[in-house]
Amino acid sequence: MAPGFEPVHETFRENFESRRELGAACAVVHEGAVVVDLWGGYRDTGRTDPWTADTLVLVFSTTKGIAGGVMAHAHSEGLFDYDDPAADYWPAFGQQGKDDVTIRQLLAHQAGLAGIETTLTPAKIADRDGLVDLLARKEPDWEPGTRHGYHAWSLGWYESELLRRAAPGSRTLGRYLREELAGPLDADIYVGLPDEDGGVSETRIAEVQSFGPLDLLRSVGSFPPGMLLGLANPWSLTTRAMSPFDVSTPAELNDPAYRRLEIPAGNGVCRVRDLARFYADLIDEDGFLDAETREALAASGTPPTDGTHDVILHTDTAYSLGFWKPFDGFRFGSSSAFGAPGAGGSFAFADPERELAFAYAPNRMGTHVWDDPRETALREAVLDCL
Repeated sequence: MAPGFEPVHETFRENFESRRELGAACAVVHEGAVVVDLWGGYRDTGRTDPWTADTLVLVFSTTKGIAGGVMAHAHSEGLFDYDDPAADYWPAFGQQGKDDVTIRQLLAHQAGLAGIETTLTPAKIADRDGLVDLLARKEPDWEPGTRHGYHAWSLGWYESELLRRAAPGSRTLGRYLREELAGPLDADIYVGLPDEDGGVSETRIAEVQSFGPLDLLRSVGSFPPGMLLGLANPWSLTTRAMSPFDVSTPAELNDPAYRRLEIPAGNGVCRVRDLARFYADLIDEDGFLDAETREALAASGTPPTDGTHDVILHTDTAYSLGFWKPFDGFRFGSSSAFGAPGAGGSFAFADPERELAFAYAPNRMGTHVWDDPRETALREAVLDCL
């Protein structure tokens, strides 16, 4: 803990004392130095195994920031331009009127490809050819570029197939991440977790405790009302986008059968300090990215022509290049900040203006779409210390 950041430690302790924390970690990099590196509680729901410095945890949609960083690296390497049509690299993507959809529009959740028209099982996800064909044949749910809506699960597979076709070696997003970013950083960040034979022991991975019906009732006000109505309808676009898996609770996505697959929008597993280091490298002038790409990530996104109302989450949102950007309902730094929240309460972001990278992840799932009270308290404590 660097001098001056002691209030973050106190807030972390308060999460366990008054906010029902089970296990968690929080890390902060400021001006290139790790100034906060905290972990505590239990990695298991039975409260017998302590969360250690090397514990890994599923971060759900916070994975989108990892995927966005991978795509930014590919852009920095000159593998594509954000304004290129996706079909230039993946011709089959151009079906159903998608031939002019740009990579920028896709990464900004504007392509109208949020809904998944099947129930996903591990077997269906493992059938990469079948999954890619399903994605390519998808008819947009709205005219691309006119609206945006959270591509909760589909986005990562679209990114991965684009990358596989644009990058040398026909590499998926998870493999590209290991070889080009996580490996050079010596970081434990995975999309598609190796089994024990690959060097990652089950004893390092946090169990995930899902929320229950009572938790949802207590926090119903934390959801946009339109989103709740959408999720109540099993045939709605919101449900098809947000709940395509054959699971009874989100925590089941932490099962090995899902963890070992690549779900680049939602099954990243990492050490939290390494996630903070990853974001810090995205804004470091000596890091992964060239100046043009760093400036693109810091810039405001191009909103859809019909406004910023999210047709999946049913509230205003802001996206750009695979990341969330700050907006009135979700302030997490200066206008140059970019990041991604995840189901259950995890969140990571970078703020180039403050030279700041922040990451937090718990293993007891909260119910907020963003601004989980545990994470918000830590983030505000960090910002107050600057």
